[in-house]
Amino acid sequence: MKHAYVFPGQGSQFPGMGKEHYDNSAFAKKLFEQSNEVLGFRISDIMFGGTEEDLKQTNVTQPAVFLHSIIAFRSIDGARPEMVAGHSLGEFSALVANGTLSFDSALQLVAIRAKAMQQACEANPSTMAAVLALADEKVEAICKEVQDETGEIVVPANYNCPGQLVISGTIKGVEIACERMKAAGAKRALVLPVGGAFHSPLMEPAKKELKAAIESTNFHTPTCAVYQNVVAKAVFDKEEIKQNLIDQLTGPVRWTQSVQAMIADGASIFTEAGPGKVLQGLIQKINKETQVQGVS
Repeated sequence: MKHAYVFPGQGSQFPGMGKEHYDNSAFAKKLFEQSNEVLGFRISDIMFGGTEEDLKQTNVTQPAVFLHSIIAFRSIDGARPEMVAGHSLGEFSALVANGTLSFDSALQLVAIRAKAMQQACEANPSTMAAVLALADEKVEAICKEVQDETGEIVVPANYNCPGQLVISGTIKGVEIACERMKAAGAKRALVLPVGGAFHSPLMEPAKKELKAAIESTNFHTPTCAVYQNVVAKAVFDKEEIKQNLIDQLTGPVRWTQSVQAMIADGASIFTEAGPGKVLQGLIQKINKETQVQGVS
């Protein structure tokens, strides 16, 4: 029986997030002020007083979710992860939790990643869509078919849980794929209100900047395995962790497969640290036998 800690990604933010921590905890207040300094703007003001729209900006969302997740994790008495994983952006929180990255280093990387992704989105208008109740293999086949026939980019981006996939690509590619998914029996194929095609080849321009930043950052030996999105297996090696973080920008988030690998390696309790309960819901759908809990 192992205790796994998991960390959410973009989409779990909400107005007022973290305010309670700031008001009631000296260490949380310190981390907020530290973050304001590192980022060069008062992210705490946007988190506490901003609208949903303000929080949707990628360069705000990512550091906000990361900061909230680390504060939630550090508020847990005696937290000793035996394995960690994070959904997309959440992988950076996971790497702080297992000692691979310092808080400051991870926050700087998150800020660089968010800015580079935002710029890639602005340079190439693109989108994502959620596909429900269609087999993974069918979604993969339709994406390939659309790409081969039209030359548009559309790929599976997030394997969230069985029967829930997110696809990513050019606006036209995603629209054509959605129509075909519905015709193939998908319960829903719904374009999402996101800024761009995350986890697709359209994020290639952001990769160069993130790669340079990661390569100049000090990574430590982890205290436990991180199950990384692109490989969906336990990783201990620092150089491999770096490469997987870089590849994650253009590669899919294999969340279903990562959780299955953690369970196969002995995970029986999952604690989600961070805003919302998205991962708790997904883990229960992946395996009903697991015990899930959350700290926000």
